[in-house]
Amino acid sequence: MKPETAAGLLKEARAALEAKGFETAALDARLLVQAAAHMSHAELVAEPGRVVSDEAAVLLRAMLARRLQAEPVSRILGEREFYGRAFRVTEAVLDPRPDTETLIEAALPLLGEGQRLLDLGTGSGIIAITLLAERPGVSAMAVDVSAEALAVARGNAKALGVAGRLTLLQSDWFQGVEGCFDMIVSNPPYIPQGEIAGLGAEVRGFDPRLALDGGGDGLAPYRKIAQGAGAHLEAGGHVLVEIGAGQEAEITAIFAGKGLREVSRHRDLGGHVRVLHFV
Repeated sequence: MKPETAAGLLKEARAALEAKGFETAALDARLLVQAAAHMSHAELVAEPGRVVSDEAAVLLRAMLARRLQAEPVSRILGEREFYGRAFRVTEAVLDPRPDTETLIEAALPLLGEGQRLLDLGTGSGIIAITLLAERPGVSAMAVDVSAEALAVARGNAKALGVAGRLTLLQSDWFQGVEGCFDMIVSNPPYIPQGEIAGLGAEVRGFDPRLALDGGGDGLAPYRKIAQGAGAHLEAGGHVLVEIGAGQEAEITAIFAGKGLREVSRHRDLGGHVRVLHFV
């Protein structure tokens, strides 16, 4: 039997994914082959004819079968790249989206030396941990109602070298939070309950419902954040929230009702307003 090569597995995986209509077939195939064969992207490009072990070929086909059932590549590999760093993800946390980098870009210029931030509904910790990694003089508290999610965030904080500046707290929004912060950030659930069943299989089948369900109109978490923000925001502080497409007017009204004024809005790469900034 002819030995299998990295290029052969790559061709096989890509063809199978394309046949099923996956728009990211080429990228998905490459990432799966790299993981199965323990090769970097550079090695795959430089040595496409490298012979791979039988074990690697079996592993690749097992992972490919999962991808063909709509399981996201990040779930299969157990990690997702976000803002240039690798974050571990599990079934307990939302699969981080590139759109959330819009919040990072909006927050970074506002964070100064010695300041403290609060991340509400932290999940895998991507927002708090990324901001801490980018701003070494900043400290943070990150809360989540899920103990399983906090365990993931704790591991990511340790792996990325910021655990000493991050306090993790199991809390339902502000419930267990004490003190004031220079910045409050959140990417809360914002999908209306009635729309969850119609989401794509990659989201509906693999993201935890707790991280998707924003209540009947998708805005319940924003009401809770707006309600509690004033009591936990330092004078001159900032609140930045990620939102769903088309929700900006309603969310701005919610925060205005609690005395918080919108000062800027930030669009994602798709052109949608993705982040609102209040003071």
